[in-house]
Amino acid sequence: MTESPHTAPQPAASSDAILRDLVARLSLDDKLRLVTGEDVWSLPELPQIGLRKLRMSDGPVGVRGTSFDAADTSVVVPNPSAQAAAWDPAVAREVGTLLGAQARAKDVHILLAPTVNMHRTPLGGRHFECFSEDPLLTARTATAYVEGVQAQGVAATVKHFVANDAENERMTYDVRADERTLREVYLAPFEAAVRDAGAWLVMSAYNGVNGATMTANSPLQNEILKQEWGFDGVVVSDWMAVRSSEPAFLGGTDVAMPGPVELWGEPIRAAIAEGRVDEAVLDDKVLRILRLAARVGALGDAAAPAADPGILAGARERIRTLTTRTMVLLENRGGTLPFDTSALRRVALIGPNAVRMSAQGGGSATCFPEQVVDIAEGLRSALGPDVELTVRDGAFTHRKLPGISRANSTDPATDAPGFTLEFRDVHGSVLATEHRLGAQAVVWPGLYPEGTRIVVLRTRIIPAVDGEHVLEVLGLGAMTATVDGEAHILDLGTGTGDFGEFLMRPPLTHIPVAARAGAPVDVELVHTADSDLLVVSMGLGWAPVRPDEEAEMAAAVADAAAADVAVVVVGTTEDIESEGFDRTGLALPGRSDELVARVAAANRNTVVVVNAGSPVLMPWRDDVAAVLWAWLPGQEGGAAVADILTGAAEPGGRLPTSFPADETDVPVLASNPVDGVHAYTEGSTIGYRLWALRGAKPGYPFGYGLGYTDWEYRDLTVEGNAADGLTVRVDVANTGARTGREIVQAYLEPLDGELFGSAEPLRLVGFAAVDAEPGATRTVSVDVPSRDLARWDAAAGSWRTVPGTYRLTVGRNAEDAGLTTTITL
Repeated sequence: MTESPHTAPQPAASSDAILRDLVARLSLDDKLRLVTGEDVWSLPELPQIGLRKLRMSDGPVGVRGTSFDAADTSVVVPNPSAQAAAWDPAVAREVGTLLGAQARAKDVHILLAPTVNMHRTPLGGRHFECFSEDPLLTARTATAYVEGVQAQGVAATVKHFVANDAENERMTYDVRADERTLREVYLAPFEAAVRDAGAWLVMSAYNGVNGATMTANSPLQNEILKQEWGFDGVVVSDWMAVRSSEPAFLGGTDVAMPGPVELWGEPIRAAIAEGRVDEAVLDDKVLRILRLAARVGALGDAAAPAADPGILAGARERIRTLTTRTMVLLENRGGTLPFDTSALRRVALIGPNAVRMSAQGGGSATCFPEQVVDIAEGLRSALGPDVELTVRDGAFTHRKLPGISRANSTDPATDAPGFTLEFRDVHGSVLATEHRLGAQAVVWPGLYPEGTRIVVLRTRIIPAVDGEHVLEVLGLGAMTATVDGEAHILDLGTGTGDFGEFLMRPPLTHIPVAARAGAPVDVELVHTADSDLLVVSMGLGWAPVRPDEEAEMAAAVADAAAADVAVVVVGTTEDIESEGFDRTGLALPGRSDELVARVAAANRNTVVVVNAGSPVLMPWRDDVAAVLWAWLPGQEGGAAVADILTGAAEPGGRLPTSFPADETDVPVLASNPVDGVHAYTEGSTIGYRLWALRGAKPGYPFGYGLGYTDWEYRDLTVEGNAADGLTVRVDVANTGARTGREIVQAYLEPLDGELFGSAEPLRLVGFAAVDAEPGATRTVSVDVPSRDLARWDAAAGSWRTVPGTYRLTVGRNAEDAGLTTTITL
């Protein structure tokens, strides 16, 4: 990967003296306006001091911008767990560089990413959006990501501070965790991003920790984040996370989003007037906002560097390369992979995710790529015209129909591809009209005209085939769907869960439609509200009536039996992995497992590609020739999968989290709080460390992954001490026939298995990636800073290295015996 500069550009005029003078020039009204959003995505401009509007956008796999429509495209990279699977900060820095450049191109100053919460339970709905179950791997990946973004003059926002590791009841649950647990696991990635990468924002979470809601948690936000770590940036609330006036205002949160927030208007003005809140607290918040504005070039003469057009111009190839670095080869019996393409005449591509690849997860992480290379397209290109490629679903697992694409729809008002979106008042008068390319419209308050009571979505669908079709309507509330003049009165209900689920997994219903190929079908969807609109989510799907699933599966099995090799793509969807709700289990949806088993029985050369961001059960893993974990791979996913299957690239990834063979083996599985509480009773031992402590064996261990060559580790040496840190050196030899990539991992554990009087299993203390040609030997150095040798001493309230004898193991994953030596610290 191409290294990007580590040092973010600094504005010409950013001294605190200058900024404090600007604060002093503002009225109380101006200052109060500035600490809440002007709307959903921005902070207001204050021309009298040269402050321009500050715009924010969701990440972390792209830059969505300030709209939620396919017309506002972005590069889309693999999900964050995939980024961590590269075990290489250069990959994360490359991701940050691309997204920073994309943000600059969209005039976005603040990217709301990365997410550094932990993989505590594989059921976590945003598990795919987090890096790892290990705090060190998470910290190093996050640090590089932040460096890449901020080197482009765009602010990164490290989120969600802190212990926001599950989605169910996320607005209200309270995490109970002791200080050592927080320090060693959950705070550690935030500390690294702040102290090592100099992150410019931190986002405060919805949940509480130890009895205090995070937006009002002064011990964590004021005392640790701002005072102890010296964080001089902005603490922005998660959207709608501020639910109090004075407690949140005094609790360390600097900006309440989205705005305007009434709780921080008149109530804070009164609190200042009555002496309950010192105006200096408000001044500090404003100072931090101005410091941020200077850093991103939105204040006075300060200017961020000009965007480098070359970064985005070469984005597709850069993303394709980094995507192959993330994919993990889990099984490869008999050297099935890579394919010998010269021996192939027919390939059967099968699976619901083969037809509809999940490029990304659901929720606020959703972005709109200009193009997505699906697996069929990738394989057709890689295999060439002499190999026949058949494609079938085999099973149906998607809850929603495909969205109506721009290829088979036109805006009735303009005949351009897409949709008309109208905003009307209570009398039906049109207030505004927008042209949209996406089949789902999500519109926030402030992004539609005042007085809107009716929202209308219209399109003209051009069917591709004759026969029965299904029109899908999704959303909330009362709607009327009119299809070729026939009205259907719908009530989709009020929904359950929080607003994330409301937006991303709304109720849906189906309307049968008889259609002829090429004959237009006019569709109008009208959403009516009885009072002020909040967030509007409405959308349409369209597809021919699908065949009987049993017949479809039988046809897929027949295709597999007639092929040289069968590639089965199974996985999750945005209705399974998303913000707003947790998963209910680890099994693949629908009849996915049955499909794999039947195809494998029909063709011994069955390769399974798993298209998922979080662990799933794979009961067939011993019965197939190969298993490639492809993650939620972003826009170039299909090309990257094809590169790996055909040997054009090495599967460079290693697991950033433990993969269970059975749900009953998972040390922490439940994601539902008990009486509103998540008790982190496992303490600081999570993930692979908890697996080891309990003597359980995962299906695939943390750090695991195969390649296309063989490696031998030789001559382990260790230099250094507790005060200065360690340098671990090992010779790594490529003993295979191909150039390959290896991830060297160093683990440390007390020889007696105890620390601070309790059991202490191994933990990752360092890692390094190495590339080598066949027959070559590389000396790999793994640096272990002194801080990474230390643990939190709760009694002393500080970090310290506990003297004693330790076992240091250098190997290929957390269960690999590798090379071992004993050291004294």
